[in-house]
This record gives sequence, C-alpha cells and structure tokens, in this order.
Amino acid sequence: MGGEAVVALASLPPEARQTEQLIRSGGPFPDAKDGSVFGNRERQLPRQNRGYYREYTVKTPGSRDRGARRIVCGGHQTARPQACYYTADHYASFKRIVQ
Repeated sequence: MGGEAVVALASLPPEARQTEQLIRSGGPFPDAKDGSVFGNRERQLPRQNRGYYREYTVKTPGSRDRGARRIVCGGHQTARPQACYYTADHYASFKRIVQ
C-alpha cells in the first residue's frame, strides 16, 4: 500500500505546532510526563531501540486530562529529533510530521 502517512506541520492544530516548537527549543514542557520514553508497544512507528522515542502532550481544549493527542519524536538528541509523528487518537495511528 505505499509509504507512511504524513501531515504538514502547518496543517496541525495550533496546540500541536506549539508543542513541536517546545520540543525543538528543549522546553520547558507543561506536563511532567512530557519527554518520557515512548515504548512503541503498539508497533505503529518504525522499530527502534528502547529510549529512541519520546512522547509529548498536545493540549486538547476542554479536556480535563492529557487528552488523546501526542507528538512522538525519535532521535538521539531530543531537541533535534530525526523524525516526529502526530497522533490524535492516543497511539492508534500516526502521521509523520513534515515541514
């Protein structure tokens, strides 16, 4: 079926664009869990060693908790990720973020 799904950064919700900027600037992040290791247990992302992926909360307006939206980035330098992925459905699906 041909390739991974992609999404343009400019087309993401404003909260996701803000989170992406925080990732690239190294924070500070609003949620204590931001930057924690993402285990990729769902195997939706390319296979990598544990610790490669980190997850970040994308605020959901009106949500009382973290909501379902996240950005997961992979790479060896957290502020310079090799690839970032957006999920709006709590890891059920991902789209690679492209500029």
